[in-house]
Amino acid sequence: MGHIVDLPLRRMWPLAALLVLSQFTSSLGIHMDSVGSHSMFTCESIGLRMCQDLPYNTTFMPNLLNHYDQQTAALAMEPFHPMVNLQCSPDLRPFLCALYAPVCMEYGRVSLPCRSLCTDAKRDCQKLMDMFGVTWPEEMECSRFPDCDESYPRDVDLLVNEDPTDQSSMSVQRDYGFLCPRELKVEPELGYTFLGVRDCSPPCPNMYFRREELTFARYFIGVVSIVCLSATLFTFLTFLIDVTRFRYPERPIIFYAVCYMMVSLVFFLGFLLEDRVACNAANPSQYKRSTVTQGSHNKACTLLFMVLYFFTMAGSVWWVILTITWFLAAVPKWGSEAIEKKALLFHASAWGIPGMLTITLLALNKIEGDNISGVCFVGLYDVHTLRWFVLAPLCLDVLVGVSLLLAGIVALNRVRMEIPLEKENQDKLVKFMIRIGVFSVLYLVPLLAVVGCYLYEQTHRSVWETTWVQERCRDYHIPCPFQVEQTSRPDLVLFLMKYLMLLVVGIPSVFWVGSKKTCFEWAGFFHGRRRKDSGAVNESRQVLQEPDFAQSLLRDPNTPIIRKSRGTSTQGTSTHASSTHLAMLDDVRSKASSVHSKMSSYHGSLHRSRDARLCSVSRPQQDEQLSWQPASLQRRQVRSTAAQHSASNFMPRAPKYDDPLMLMHTVYSS
Repeated sequence: MGHIVDLPLRRMWPLAALLVLSQFTSSLGIHMDSVGSHSMFTCESIGLRMCQDLPYNTTFMPNLLNHYDQQTAALAMEPFHPMVNLQCSPDLRPFLCALYAPVCMEYGRVSLPCRSLCTDAKRDCQKLMDMFGVTWPEEMECSRFPDCDESYPRDVDLLVNEDPTDQSSMSVQRDYGFLCPRELKVEPELGYTFLGVRDCSPPCPNMYFRREELTFARYFIGVVSIVCLSATLFTFLTFLIDVTRFRYPERPIIFYAVCYMMVSLVFFLGFLLEDRVACNAANPSQYKRSTVTQGSHNKACTLLFMVLYFFTMAGSVWWVILTITWFLAAVPKWGSEAIEKKALLFHASAWGIPGMLTITLLALNKIEGDNISGVCFVGLYDVHTLRWFVLAPLCLDVLVGVSLLLAGIVALNRVRMEIPLEKENQDKLVKFMIRIGVFSVLYLVPLLAVVGCYLYEQTHRSVWETTWVQERCRDYHIPCPFQVEQTSRPDLVLFLMKYLMLLVVGIPSVFWVGSKKTCFEWAGFFHGRRRKDSGAVNESRQVLQEPDFAQSLLRDPNTPIIRKSRGTSTQGTSTHASSTHLAMLDDVRSKASSVHSKMSSYHGSLHRSRDARLCSVSRPQQDEQLSWQPASLQRRQVRSTAAQHSASNFMPRAPKYDDPLMLMHTVYSS
């Protein structure tokens, strides 16, 4: 057939059309005749059109060129169909079938074609191959085959395979592992990995659940994220209305709420984006399915991962810092000012540790798309990354936080049991302890549930993956697992529980800010009665609480006001008044200041001696002073004077404290 190449060009076009038509029909015939994939690597019937009518009719996979099914082998043989149809060499078809569909023999024995068969086929078809642009593959180099001069298959090969129907003795008793199907392969420069195989990615949608299950899960996560976002946003806005209200040791609750506000926001964005960020688009022209996004090449996925992972870890660290501040207030008896001096260290730890972990994961390129929630996280398919970057930090936070929390509660309980207090003060301390316990339980139960879900997922991940490969190996035409002992599929409830508890941990912050005081502050905010100068208002309230308000008006303006620390308030309206009352006190203080200046100038002209200053003030003068005051202040002055006279006939009572921590500090110091 070599003279075909020397034909004039004007006579070649009918031949070229015939070759194209023959190639199309042969390819169609191969796709139609290809058999399904194998499950036990036994001898299987030859389904390749090119290798029909040979002395043997069974083959095994993977073949000598490492094709793991006959469909893959058929695709690799397509370039040689024109040469086989034109019969450029009688040795070409037996040689190709010896490589792509070798004769099935007993396990451990492989029959290779002779070198002479290879050289004759290559020599006879070289010119036709050059005309069609077909190159001889490197794995088919003739030097790789034994130096002999026999046809294929040899007689001894056919004698070994006398009864091809008895396949029990010919089963390949080994597991070839996971081979990435063509539909899931990705470009090598992306650095994807799936089931330990490089340049491979998991399929989208999720490999474990159906589409209707994924739709339900996505809407479920979206609703929960909206609830958590609303709760944490309310906590943060309450803090912004009155920043001075939440001091240490309760200030970390605000930052903890901010962290989970960002976490819920990312999950809500994942609900809106669906699979557009977590999955790569399919490419049917290249037989590519939609796959899970991995690595940092997708900027949107990288941004979602950074925000979600950073604030998830930061939220758990802020909870640990909250237990540390409670411990410092309960055991060493630190005050709010002393704890607040460590705020810089708290912020450095809460934001620095998650930041370093996030940068490490970016450097390791361990980002993975979550095709259930639509976000990007870590450890969704890589169990080692899940163990060291998610489970380990969360377990450490739980251990440290619970230890400090128990120590603080024991110290508070010892104060209540061993030191006698007035009943009202003791009730406030008990209520404070109950709030700490309830808040901690509301955080710990969801967090422990999340850790439990991660542990269960890590333990059963390998079984789920093996089951998935066994169920989909025939669809993907890849080797099925050998001797699977245990199969199981994950339950959707497990994943829904994980996402629910991951978002619910941010809701307990509402429990801490929920009080009458919060209602008063929001009412004042909506009515536009916000405080303009909290320092002046607090000073006015302290002046009004002096034993003798008239004496405070007569006090020298340069004399500082000496007051006792009242600590921080965590409930009720004990530390701050409503906005309406505060506005009235601002007006009272301005009038009291003018009266004080007038009385100071009046006493400067009458009294020259500091020791006799108060003694020279007569009762009519005091009445005259009171006549200058507003009616409300006169009534307060009368009640204050009467209270002073009646108090001399009774024993002093224990002071009442608004802040349970200040109550405990005072008891210890006394």
